[in-house]
Amino acid sequence: MKVRLISASALIAAATLVGCASTSPGYPSGGYGSSGSYGSTARCDTCGVVTRIDHRARASNTPNATGAVLGGIVGAVAAREIAERNTDSDGRANTATVAGAVGGAVAGNAIQNRVQGQSVYDVHVRLDNGRMTVVTQNDLGGIREGSYVNVAGGRASVR
Repeated sequence: MKVRLISASALIAAATLVGCASTSPGYPSGGYGSSGSYGSTARCDTCGVVTRIDHRARASNTPNATGAVLGGIVGAVAAREIAERNTDSDGRANTATVAGAVGGAVAGNAIQNRVQGQSVYDVHVRLDNGRMTVVTQNDLGGIREGSYVNVAGGRASVR
């Protein structure tokens, strides 16, 4: 029984030491005294350090009236449908249609302004292989200048 316990303890200690001897991912060296030659998997070609973060407003190609126009159309159609189901009067249906168009236009304009008001971040990264890359994303997710990140799928994320 003692032999099994000692063997298990030795196995756990060896596994722990092996974990300590490996290098951190993303560094070009392959280990202690190694030249990082064939067979080394420590290099990360999509990893690097954030050198700069630029904050800017999102560019929009849509005219400012688009949200109001689309909101007005949707509001008018929805109000007309509701009014036709709930009243026999053409005057009330027309009034509801106009009110729906106005309400929809106000809501559509507010939604468009909120969407266009969002900002984006240009994250400049110097990759481990020496190249520079810039990714544009809506949020930073904890990234700061000097952070070590992985760039994948057009996005930088902290490693």
